[in-house]
Amino acid sequence: MPESNFVDYVKIFCRSGKGGRGSIHLHRAKYQPNGGPDGGDGGRGGNVYLRGNHNYWTLLHLRYEKHVFAGHGGNGSKCCSHGSDGEDRYIDVPPGTVAYNAETGKYLCDVERDGQVVMLLKGGRGGLGNWQFRTSTNQAPRYAQPGEPMQEMMVILELKLLADVGLVGFPNAGKSTLVSALSSARPKIANYPFTTMEPSLGVVPYREGKSFVMADIPGIIEGAAEGRGLGLRFLRHIERNSLLLFMVPGDTDHIAKEYRILLGELEKFNPGMLDKHRILAVTKCDLLDDELIDMLRAELPDDLPVCFISAVTGQGIEQLKDMLWEELNSESNKLQSVSEGGSIVHRDREALTIASDFADWEPDYDLDEADDDSEELDVYDIEDLED
Repeated sequence: MPESNFVDYVKIFCRSGKGGRGSIHLHRAKYQPNGGPDGGDGGRGGNVYLRGNHNYWTLLHLRYEKHVFAGHGGNGSKCCSHGSDGEDRYIDVPPGTVAYNAETGKYLCDVERDGQVVMLLKGGRGGLGNWQFRTSTNQAPRYAQPGEPMQEMMVILELKLLADVGLVGFPNAGKSTLVSALSSARPKIANYPFTTMEPSLGVVPYREGKSFVMADIPGIIEGAAEGRGLGLRFLRHIERNSLLLFMVPGDTDHIAKEYRILLGELEKFNPGMLDKHRILAVTKCDLLDDELIDMLRAELPDDLPVCFISAVTGQGIEQLKDMLWEELNSESNKLQSVSEGGSIVHRDREALTIASDFADWEPDYDLDEADDDSEELDVYDIEDLED
């Protein structure tokens, strides 16, 4: 089968530029026998940045770019000439991308908005030339500084979708059907588990030209937080949602039990997700009568907003949209987003898990290959003054 265009997890080897070395040079002119030192400074090495770009919605453009190298700084030269600065490298990523150290799993940075620039690796500083070390007692210094070395890091880029409402439910709970009924999105719908193989976004129109974004992820099964099914891979896409919509079919034997199982999987994956506002939608209610709905309502938690819907017949759809809009714009939800700075608490990833995810990853560049300037080891030799 052809590979999906939705790529949300890539591994890249990044390297900043090293600083250029300072020059050791004494000025020589026909009528200036004692010209003095005039060795210039080396240029700084290039930095590696992450830059948010709303024109991208996945990491597909980085799938085959396995290494990003910034330029090295130029060496200083005579006449106090400063070496050229190394070229900076920008990695464009969609907003919502998180970077981790692939070796340790440590969280590095988060690109949350379009145009945001975050430095990933800093280039080395250029060395000072001998012109900088001249003093009244040392008028002809014959030494200079080498440039600072470059930085290297294997980086994991992980995309977490930005949406207002995230759908949480078991396979065949009616999530894709609801998204197709509320928005213009057309996710795949079929009568078998795990129909949705990748997350999808839908813009839900509301009254007076207002709208909000809904995210549909593959179904979660019990044990998803430990790696079962597809939930572990895609659970991160609802970490940024300010509201979670739990969906349980009305023909389920124990609706409250399934809700608690889903809530438990989210807690195992990230305990901070329990602080989000939640709504429970009981789907496929066209198969239930009013008496049975009243019996089910009595068994559900009193502190949880509940809505009985049917995406096929349209039952309760408008009521659900009103509930979602009210919860999204509630004062408690606004205060929570302001206090958190619009972000989430990122946990470090386990290095063993990252290693297993990229077990077949091979660089298309010899990482141990020497740099172009490595053969110039004689940094401190002064030029022949007899010429």
